[in-house]
Amino acid sequence: MVSHALALAHGDAESWLASVADRYPEEQRKLLKQAADWLATHGGEEAVDTGCSLLEHSLGTAALLAGMRFDAETVAAALLCGLPEKNIRRDTLLARFGPHLTGLVEGAAKLSRLDHLITQLNAEGGQSEALRQMLLAMTDDIRVVFIKLAERAQALRELANGDESLRRKVASDVRELYAPLANRLGVWQLKWELEDLSCRYLEPDTYRQIARLLDERRLDREWYIDQVVRQLGAVLDAEGLSGHSVSGRPKHIASILAKMRKKRLSFDEVYDVRALRVLVRDVKDCFHVLGLVHSLWQPIPGQFDDYISRPKGNGYKSLHTAVVGPENKALEVQIRTFDMHQEAELGVAAHWRYKEGGTKGGGDGAQDKIAWLRQLLAWKQEIADSHELAQHFRNELFQDEVFVLTPQGKVIALSAGATPLDFAYAVHTELGHRCRGAKVDGVLVPLDTALATGQRVEILTVKQGGPSRDWLNPHLGVLKTHRARAKVRQWFKQQDHDTHVQEGRELLDRELHRLNLLNANLDKIAARLKFPGPDELCAALGRGDLGIGQLDRALQDEFAPPPEKPLVAASRRRDDAGGVLVEGEPGLLTHMAGCCKPAPPDAIVGYTTQGHGLTIHRADCPMVAHLPEDKRARLLRAEWGGRDDQVFAVDVELLAQDRPGLLKDVSDILSQEKINVIRLNTLSQQESARMEFTLEVRDLTQLTRFLTRAGHVRGMHEARRK
Repeated sequence: MVSHALALAHGDAESWLASVADRYPEEQRKLLKQAADWLATHGGEEAVDTGCSLLEHSLGTAALLAGMRFDAETVAAALLCGLPEKNIRRDTLLARFGPHLTGLVEGAAKLSRLDHLITQLNAEGGQSEALRQMLLAMTDDIRVVFIKLAERAQALRELANGDESLRRKVASDVRELYAPLANRLGVWQLKWELEDLSCRYLEPDTYRQIARLLDERRLDREWYIDQVVRQLGAVLDAEGLSGHSVSGRPKHIASILAKMRKKRLSFDEVYDVRALRVLVRDVKDCFHVLGLVHSLWQPIPGQFDDYISRPKGNGYKSLHTAVVGPENKALEVQIRTFDMHQEAELGVAAHWRYKEGGTKGGGDGAQDKIAWLRQLLAWKQEIADSHELAQHFRNELFQDEVFVLTPQGKVIALSAGATPLDFAYAVHTELGHRCRGAKVDGVLVPLDTALATGQRVEILTVKQGGPSRDWLNPHLGVLKTHRARAKVRQWFKQQDHDTHVQEGRELLDRELHRLNLLNANLDKIAARLKFPGPDELCAALGRGDLGIGQLDRALQDEFAPPPEKPLVAASRRRDDAGGVLVEGEPGLLTHMAGCCKPAPPDAIVGYTTQGHGLTIHRADCPMVAHLPEDKRARLLRAEWGGRDDQVFAVDVELLAQDRPGLLKDVSDILSQEKINVIRLNTLSQQESARMEFTLEVRDLTQLTRFLTRAGHVRGMHEARRK
């Protein structure tokens, strides 16, 4: 019984071989016979999910490819790739078929094993384009993709009378993934069949309706096309256009339905149901033919496109026009040169965006890949050696990207060299933060492992936790993508917020104290610097996003006092010696207190001493604050008199990293600000320097300007008023 089945299988293989024998020379027929015999011997009793035998399925797939004049290696690989893994082991195939065919079979078998992932397409929105790119990226030899497309077309043929749920599933996969891929690669014969059969299975009522409309008029349409072909051909001959070709252009049901939906047309409004294609030798003949067509039949307004002068973005060139032909019927005419036609048939018009209704492959990088693919698709004429084709394809397409899978089958596109940690952040930010390990294809791997296309990645996490600062260390190499690194930095930025607020609060308090603005309104300061509130202002100071100089300018702009108005009380007088307006008895001497060294516009008070006149203190001077109650009656109101030539002594303190030239840099600023130094004391200890100055300044603005500039001296830690 087994031997009888084997004989039948070999008989089917022999019949198939005879049907394609005229297409291949003797040496290639030997290869095909070897492959067909191996299939018959090891796959005669196997079955595929469509219900057919593996033998019938593989012979049908190979026949499709042979009919399209694919090379013998491609056809032989189609015969072998569906066999069980035990029958296509690498060592066995190498010994029998050599390395080139073995590699092709392994690639096709690997691609077939991805079928179970395609079921995710409808559930995972936006996955179709990513999976198409992944299929191409996984393929070292583009013929592997052609084999897969032919195999899916054969599967659709076999499912014509098969299980309905399986038929719809396969058709859905084909519509989402394989038909657009065939369109992109310019494999037109497979593209039309994949589109039509998937449409027939997924929308049977609509398909039958259009098929009936086409069939009802098929004989009339064929007769009509035959008449206009002869009519236009005669006109071209009369014009002396030799070497032309005029033919009817078939319109497939799926294409008709797509056009009706896209342009919201009825069946009668689809002009190219009746269509001609005219091929000529050169471009000038294209426009000559266009003029003849328009003189022969009336053009339909708005239905002319010149893709020769202005090619499509994908490089497609042709003239398209629609006219009112004989019997007042709409007729579409395409006019192009033979070279343009050959280019289009080989895939120049198979573009990411053309007839797929999207721009998912946009961008200059994608355009380069498209151009490279179009160049490669001329392989049937330009590359005689299929091994050269495979070598040309290898490592060229999508070399800057990898496509990996989540445990649920979702495709994630990453930059080449990306790690499992990059993958985790690409899936979800929280997944990246809590990542503590990873499995690739079920095996634990280090987090710095470079991922490869087609791998399945599982992230191991903790319930709570965050990233490590080590992840940002470029020498460790656990993060390669900019997006992931930015997410880690953002996490630490947020975590350090409280610390930054505290550090910024200290800096702000120090500046307010130095400028004697201890009661300043922090909300006003934050608003002037365009922060929502004081906490955000302090956080920016703590992070270093806001500099001390910017803060000082904002403080002076917001809180600089208006010009002083003189006292109007009759009992008040201007003390010329002190430049201060005081309240009380005239004739008192005034001098500035050495404990707080007031200077305009510090708020001041006068204190009446016994035998030493009036001492002027800052209003917030500790001495005044701790004055006993019995002596507070000696305090008098006082204000600055505003004398232009008056100077005031103030003490300042500078803390810096000690270095040669530090004092000179500070002295240069004092000289530029025209500030006189009346006392200087310096102390250096353990590479730190403390400098104490008593300066003569005109007002607080001059002092603030000096302290701000001194604070920016190289190595300066702090510059403040004592």
